[in-house]
Amino acid sequence: MNKTIRRASVFCLLLVLALLVRVTWVQAYQGQALADDKNNRRNLIGQYENPLGNIIVGGQAITGSTKTSGKDFGYKRTYVDGPLYAPITGYSSQAYGTTMLEGVYKNILNGSDTRLKTVMDTLTNKRADPGNVLTTIDRDVQKATYDALQGKQGAAVAIDPATGEILAVVNNPSYDPGRITGANDEAAWKELSADQGKAMENVALRKPQAPGSTFKLVTLAAAIENGLVTSIDAPTGIPAPYTIPGTRTNLPSEAGDAACNNVSARTALKLSCNNVFAELASKLGQDKMRATAEKLGFNVQIDTPVRTNPPSKYPAKKMSIDQVAQTGIGQFDVQATPLQIAMVTAAIENGGKLVAPHMVSEVTDSDGNTLESFKNPKSQEVMSAKTASMLQDAMRTVATEGGGKPAQVAGAEVGGKTGTAQRGVNNNIPPLAWFTSYGKSGGKQIAVAVMIENSDTDRSEIGGGKLAAPIAQKMMAAWLKK
Repeated sequence: MNKTIRRASVFCLLLVLALLVRVTWVQAYQGQALADDKNNRRNLIGQYENPLGNIIVGGQAITGSTKTSGKDFGYKRTYVDGPLYAPITGYSSQAYGTTMLEGVYKNILNGSDTRLKTVMDTLTNKRADPGNVLTTIDRDVQKATYDALQGKQGAAVAIDPATGEILAVVNNPSYDPGRITGANDEAAWKELSADQGKAMENVALRKPQAPGSTFKLVTLAAAIENGLVTSIDAPTGIPAPYTIPGTRTNLPSEAGDAACNNVSARTALKLSCNNVFAELASKLGQDKMRATAEKLGFNVQIDTPVRTNPPSKYPAKKMSIDQVAQTGIGQFDVQATPLQIAMVTAAIENGGKLVAPHMVSEVTDSDGNTLESFKNPKSQEVMSAKTASMLQDAMRTVATEGGGKPAQVAGAEVGGKTGTAQRGVNNNIPPLAWFTSYGKSGGKQIAVAVMIENSDTDRSEIGGGKLAAPIAQKMMAAWLKK
């Protein structure tokens, strides 16, 4: 009997020891991982237990928090002019997570970032007071862009070339993120997710598409940098009509063969002569074209800090000679976002230096102390000052004599480039209308890119100069006339 009791006692003791080891393991080694697990509802409850920090535009909060009547969540996110700023803020939802700046800086805004903790917070394990995110967005440029895009489906971006500060990011259609911030907003979520979620697409930053003739700026930059074009006013010797290399296919230009035969680079850019840029790309070859594109940001994920995912694209896979020629006019498999095209123009305006684009200037704690600063962004020379000057000269001709005339801003120097990009099989989808431009006046400068996907314009009238250039004009005027 005693032997049986002893065995039972030892067995029970071993069970207790195993339990103690397991508890110690869970608490000491797995505790933090379990606490941080995305499925731990306590974290979600804690995130909305107190008012959130704010995203700031021009010194004013464009976000807020309001008390809820629910049992789990003390507060929920609110937005000021939600549709206007949605591509920047994203949403902070109790049911559907966070996106854009709300997602990138979630821990700052909910107070869980360790940099926010005071000594007392650490001792008491109390959630710190939340911090704030200060953006580079200019309220006037943002509003002018948003208003100008009404009635059209498209997107636009504005950058200060000298600083890399993103002044505006606008998508249309947009949405009000305040509709989906609660725990029971399923109906609104389903409505916004309908039609493939177009309202919540961040087209300006995250939907690369064919850039059409705006990409000719990259082609011309590559040609000048590699010595293929030494003067923008010398005849190129490129004939029209023009047959795409390696094919029997004629490549027409909107201006007609007579106007594009053996023209200079300046005239080719003004008239958007496809023969010139297709031949330049063909002569340069894929590697040199790709190298120039990548210097300007293609094939690179850019953190603004919202990540451009997928990135803009110049094909890395080996192409045939006819495909390389087509990339020279922004077709085949070249894809770009409005942000990317604005970056190209910003580098040209800034003397060949590309300053890293960013939409956040500072991240601060609740007392305004700086935790992160982006006021000295990385700058890289992506083309020579001479190349940039030649491109500026040619772009001014587009804006004064070519299809970019609607972008003129009184009292300012403006240079631009139109673009119309084919879509679908045999161009069976209405083309994209693009326009990119720079403007400078009184020591201020701006680079913009506008892309229109759909409008009520007759297909024969779709073009970057007619649809997108007037929007660019309003964007530039809002900044230059301050």
